[in-house]
Amino acid sequence: MSILNALYIVATPLGNPGDIGWRALETLAGVDVIAAEDTRRAGRLLGQFNISTPCLSLHEHNEAQASARVVRRLQAGQSVALISDAGTPLISDPGYELVRMVQAAGLRVIPVPGPSALTAALSVAGLPNDRFVFEGFLPPRAAARRARLEQLRDEPRTLVFYEAPHRILESLQDMMAVFGAQREATVARELTKTFETVRRDRLEALVAWAAGDGEQRRGEIVVLVR
Repeated sequence: MSILNALYIVATPLGNPGDIGWRALETLAGVDVIAAEDTRRAGRLLGQFNISTPCLSLHEHNEAQASARVVRRLQAGQSVALISDAGTPLISDPGYELVRMVQAAGLRVIPVPGPSALTAALSVAGLPNDRFVFEGFLPPRAAARRARLEQLRDEPRTLVFYEAPHRILESLQDMMAVFGAQREATVARELTKTFETVRRDRLEALVAWAAGDGEQRRGEIVVLVR
């Protein structure tokens, strides 16, 4: 494939390297530089496919400065790929500011689609997925988290959240308190990985399950609520 003077938004595996697309591999091997959320993690991924493209760091703490550097590279005629730690960039990950800056400079942004925890979880949740609301991560503090859940209590569409493992039990407990113990939900954990788990049940049962099994409070987690 021909690599253009553009910013490529490249999806990478959630955990199973076999999920990477051929076009993603060609893009990562062909661009001048890769902007990565974690350059060490990116290096391990690239090493699995014998890709030696140099990486620069672009994460939530340096996005403005790193984005400006990427724009300058593009203006000089280079090609750049953006990857996140896993899945599709910009979905609860850095990159929004970069895309806007690149577009404002009159330069091209090209998607290279692939794995996404959001769509993977929706596909196996067993909940209505023709219409849904993606909330990303809930606020880490309990009061703010409950306040946000209160705002969503009467939302008729399926709700989708990402949650950190150290907060999953508290978040499920708050969902049960706000939405009701009998509300149906699905917890999708470690998708595509060795310990992948997908469990659909009432919120009260999911709270008991997460409380009783510490292994279910590990890894990357998506919670969906009907």
